[in-house]
Amino acid sequence: MARALALAVFNTLFLFVGCAGNGDRSGAQQGQLKVALITPGPISDQAWNGGAYKGLLAIRDSLGAKISNIETDTPSGIEESFRQYGAEGYDLVFGHGSEFQDPAVRVGPSFPKTTFAVTSGNQAKGNVVGIAFAFDEGSYVAGMIAAAVTKSKTIGCIGGTELPPVKTSFDAFAAGARAIDPAVRVLTGYIGSWNDVTAGKEHALAQIGRGADVIFGNADAAGLGIFQAARENGHVMVIGANSDQTSVAPEVVLGSVVIDLPRAMLSIARDVAAHKVGQGLLTFGAKTDVVRWVYNPALQTRVSARVRARVDSVVASQHAGTFTVPPAVMPAK
Repeated sequence: MARALALAVFNTLFLFVGCAGNGDRSGAQQGQLKVALITPGPISDQAWNGGAYKGLLAIRDSLGAKISNIETDTPSGIEESFRQYGAEGYDLVFGHGSEFQDPAVRVGPSFPKTTFAVTSGNQAKGNVVGIAFAFDEGSYVAGMIAAAVTKSKTIGCIGGTELPPVKTSFDAFAAGARAIDPAVRVLTGYIGSWNDVTAGKEHALAQIGRGADVIFGNADAAGLGIFQAARENGHVMVIGANSDQTSVAPEVVLGSVVIDLPRAMLSIARDVAAHKVGQGLLTFGAKTDVVRWVYNPALQTRVSARVRARVDSVVASQHAGTFTVPPAVMPAK
């Protein structure tokens, strides 16, 4: 009995010492950077969420970080997820979308050693960092391309929901289009969902029925329905968003407004690892080569050499930091 009791005490002490040396309950190495990503939709969307997951993998591969990813889109779920990662001692937690801003501000003070980074965020408080993307710069170029290619003089924008960054990008798209053709008509609609593929297709078909032959889609997984509608129609072109979406439907994608999320996220993770993250709003755009227009090489010749030259000039000024997106001549419809 005495020997059994002594053995039990020894085993208990051994397990305790082992856990204490590990530093956390997740199995990360002591001193290893821990980075999490919370997405509002599936990382299989080949767009906004998929790009962020690639960024998380880049952090793992470049910095040897322990990573974690979960999906949630409800206010309570977002806050609970932030608190879970803070309690588990994560160094950096990305909330992927402007809807994560308020929950991050509420949770941040409870976990001062964790940096909460909100993409498309518009404020920074303490250990909460806002990350703004100058997506309007690439969207302006997309509008130029759409106006140059349309035969019906009607083009469209379809978003998941009317979030401020999405609306701003659609206004920039309309401004770019009217820089090429002041008479072009721009249709704008919102699906009301970022994941409903069927609804995305229905919205695209509705715009096609009104004459749109080029559609700029920024709707994550729901946007896959836009590609389906264009493919079935056979005469409609699509402009992708957030990731290079050429591979989704190479026969109908003119190009994409790309956010290089891996570049931006890795930059922030390096700063966190070096304890150099300061307060303030971080902005990434064409000047940092994070936001850029990418042609589908197979369809690039659909755009005239004259318009491509104008696009190159605008992109050069964006890289130089001297370009300001002008307002559209008329409000988007």
